[in-house]
Amino acid sequence: MRMRRKPWAKEMIKQRTDCVISDPTTLKSNWKTFGYDTIVVEIGAGKGDYWIGMGKKNPKELWIAIEKNIDAAAMALKKSIDCTKENMKFIVGDADKINLWFEDNEVDRIHLNFSDPWPKKAHTKRRLTYDTFLNRYQKVLKKGGCIIMKTDNAKLFEYSLVTFCKNKWSLKEVSVDFRRETNDEDVITEYENNFMQLGQPIYRAIFQVPTGEIND
Repeated sequence: MRMRRKPWAKEMIKQRTDCVISDPTTLKSNWKTFGYDTIVVEIGAGKGDYWIGMGKKNPKELWIAIEKNIDAAAMALKKSIDCTKENMKFIVGDADKINLWFEDNEVDRIHLNFSDPWPKKAHTKRRLTYDTFLNRYQKVLKKGGCIIMKTDNAKLFEYSLVTFCKNKWSLKEVSVDFRRETNDEDVITEYENNFMQLGQPIYRAIFQVPTGEIND
């Protein structure tokens, strides 16, 4: 379902100078100037619940949300007005530019939460776990860095397991029902809880960045 346009979105983004990074290219290789040793990126932050919850839960880590949909980004920024911490930053932009915003080996961890599955074959290249995206992630992640993926979509999860494997990422953890046990380190958003209430499983995997040359 297409999100309804928010006429106040651009103004909200403009106002949130406390956390919005208007030109992230200026911080490439310099994100640690914010004073945090661990840099975490959430791609596709949506309405911001995970970014808000995890930023609060992990005050010693720099949490950077990326969201390309202006209306969703504005909703996240409006929701976080009274709870944004110093370790929480926001980029309104497309993740295909991630290697323009972060230097090689600069990011510790990337989170992909409930990404758009783009089910049509013609849209495969838009999936955030498509080969070209994995290559960009590999460049910006540190040696030993990882991607943590969660989704409710079984087909996207199956597709992603194959693409990560094909690109020589190491599978460190995998669950086809992540919420069957309590996982206090990982906040549950309203969006995720809706699936849980319906009895739908949450799929989750952790992939460690490969070493060696990046595939073409």
